[in-house]
Amino acid sequence: MATPARQAWRQLIRTSSRSPATPSNLLQQQRLALRRQASTSTRAPSRRAVAPSPSALLRPQPSARRSYSSGPQGNQQTPPPPPPPPRSNGNQVKFWPFVIVIACGSGGYMLLVNRRKEIPPSQRATPPDMAPTKPTPAFSAADVTVLFVLGGPGAGKGTQCARLVHDYGFTHLSAGDLLRAEQDRPGSQYGQLIRDCIKNGAIVPQEVTIALLEQAMRAAMAAASANRRFLIDGFPRKMDQALKFEEVVCPARLVLFYDCPEAEMERRLMERGKTSGRADDNADSIRKRFRTFVDTSMPVVTHYEAGDRVVKIDATPTPDQVYAVTQQRLKQALGDKF
Repeated sequence: MATPARQAWRQLIRTSSRSPATPSNLLQQQRLALRRQASTSTRAPSRRAVAPSPSALLRPQPSARRSYSSGPQGNQQTPPPPPPPPRSNGNQVKFWPFVIVIACGSGGYMLLVNRRKEIPPSQRATPPDMAPTKPTPAFSAADVTVLFVLGGPGAGKGTQCARLVHDYGFTHLSAGDLLRAEQDRPGSQYGQLIRDCIKNGAIVPQEVTIALLEQAMRAAMAAASANRRFLIDGFPRKMDQALKFEEVVCPARLVLFYDCPEAEMERRLMERGKTSGRADDNADSIRKRFRTFVDTSMPVVTHYEAGDRVVKIDATPTPDQVYAVTQQRLKQALGDKF
């Protein structure tokens, strides 16, 4: 069944074909079609659709533009892409755990370092493979008796030692004699060093002196195995020599200290220099040796006095008087071992 709009359209075509297409005729035809359409729409408003006006039908329609979509519906425009999601802060969130771990580790390390500083060195734990090894002395104090003989230059140490060797069988080792023999030995690597130290009244490096003393002790025991009592004259000259000797060679049993005024010692040395031929028996060397003894050797005597291991003897009287006192004091100190 034809709709009212279609019937109006047909009537318009018939009329236009019968009469010439003048503007007035076209206008009348449009008005007639509109009246018919209006009358039809009032009778059935719910069924009929509003027909387009003849002017709208005659108006040229724009051609639809073809879209360049490759899909089945090419005439439809592609919707714009959705906006990108907002950028998240996930990287910053992941970075903070590393910062916290590093901060905690650094704080813990500094805490351990500070606590270790507060612990005394004796109480700090040392790994077994890093523990310092203490050298074992070459000789035992139970098998070898060592007496250090100390005193200023010219106090008479050598004279008293010679009489003890003759009467009691001690082995006398003079550090000065060993050093002088070493400086004169052909090919000695320490010769020039020892020569300069003796001339200037300085102390020879302890490594050289201790090595020479140990060699002399081994040679003496190899020659007479029963002879294990030693008088070491003029040694140690300073504190580190004493500690090193007892650590490496053997602990000393006693210290014989011959005390003599400086003026008396200088008189004796000047008299001895007339016939001894020693390079250090001159006024300048003697005074340097005095100062060296007071500054370096007297602390050694003080150290052993604190351990009650010093036998102090006045060396001002005659050699016979000094020797008598020496015998008496050694018998009291050594007992059966004298």
